[in-house]
Amino acid sequence: MRSRFVAAVSLFALLSGCGGGGDDGGNFTGSTPTGSATPTPTTAAGCSLTERQNWAAAQLREWYLFPDLLPATLSPAGYTTVDDYIDALTATARSQRKDRYFTYLTSIKAENAYYDAGASGGFGIRLSYDNANRRVFVSEAFEGAPALAAGIDRGTEILAVGSSSGNLVTVSALMSASGAGGVVDALGPDTAGTTRVFRIASASGGTREVTVAKADYTLAPISSRYGAQIISDGGNQVGYVNLRTFIETADPALREAFARFKAAGVTQVIVDVRYNGGGLIKIAELFSDLLGGARSTSEVQSYTVYRSEKSASNSTRLYQRQTQAIAPTRIAFIGTGGTASASELVINAAIPYLRANAALVGTNTYGKPVGQIARDYDKCDDRLRIVALATQNASRQGDYYDGLASKVEASCRATDDTTYQMGDPREASTRAALDFLAGRVCSPITGDASAQSVRASATRTLLSPTRPTTAQREVPGLF
Repeated sequence: MRSRFVAAVSLFALLSGCGGGGDDGGNFTGSTPTGSATPTPTTAAGCSLTERQNWAAAQLREWYLFPDLLPATLSPAGYTTVDDYIDALTATARSQRKDRYFTYLTSIKAENAYYDAGASGGFGIRLSYDNANRRVFVSEAFEGAPALAAGIDRGTEILAVGSSSGNLVTVSALMSASGAGGVVDALGPDTAGTTRVFRIASASGGTREVTVAKADYTLAPISSRYGAQIISDGGNQVGYVNLRTFIETADPALREAFARFKAAGVTQVIVDVRYNGGGLIKIAELFSDLLGGARSTSEVQSYTVYRSEKSASNSTRLYQRQTQAIAPTRIAFIGTGGTASASELVINAAIPYLRANAALVGTNTYGKPVGQIARDYDKCDDRLRIVALATQNASRQGDYYDGLASKVEASCRATDDTTYQMGDPREASTRAALDFLAGRVCSPITGDASAQSVRASATRTLLSPTRPTTAQREVPGLF
């Protein structure tokens, strides 16, 4: 059997994965899964359950960032999947909040398709739910996907789901019977052609039924509708960029956005990563470069640190010159519990240099200062994402397992207001970000960081299946 190490310290993804080519390869992807999509192994020799479990255990013992937290011995017997065995091996680290299902098994083919081009399948919406009131809302809809084409957009409430108009079941009934998982099940399998009928209420009022079929589509990392814009606030020109996910195609999209900001003389920026679960490290590094026009090429952007036996892989990333880079004097980062991994890396990198001129707006972030490498078992289409590295900013700060709220010097509490589109000055978090940039008073994010560090904003939590796909890990709430 051949195991290929795909690791690139220039490919960041704080929870999920690394996507192809690069220099070495670590990943920072951010989501809060309780597992991962289990690939379908081939029938090739060496792909029995036990062989795959033993292979996974061997990779962990060689690369895991917390080797002392692995059990001395643990037989795979009794575990019916590779995922369950991996979860058992990492249970102690999980109990200490160091590895909250960040180590998992996925499909090489599926992951590469997502990171290379944003290949996704489904309705093309991001869903959140209010558990107390048993309601489900659309937090975001993606261009080129079926839901938006059917008129479903941010702020839409899903009232009922069925496979036909004749068997619609209300969301309230689904959640009453089975919790949020009941809604996930009702949405059906992630296969193109799966059709559901929704009873919906639009943000502006009015109820209707609409039929939507799941389809394959390409997820744009920056929305063509609102993802990059210049907001005029009291005569001040503010750059606004909303990055959905750190994938390869984010490179040209980010460069284009910052070229606009630079041409307009923008010196204040809103970076909206409120739902961004992470992705490739190299895109996070580029993002920080574009925000670091005032930095010299001798200044540290971040440090990457492996366990002591693998210290030869440690690296220091200095700022690099980018033609489109700007030198902002103030940055407002919009975040929530859905902000993780590579998103947190970008925020953390700014703290030592901008200090109180960089604020976290919204709620606390998820808390994932560690990244994964990829170990591939090619003939079984198995990619094991292993927490193997930690990142730190220029001040060597990196211990934010409970989120960044207690690490930033400035913060402004705000809700995620789905009444308005993200980037609309009337939307609560965008408004609070503008207030911070203008020096207006705001209320800081306070309270217990660990309690806030969940994938929730106010009373709404991003909906996630028990075994999310790669896309759902990086784009939490995606269906």
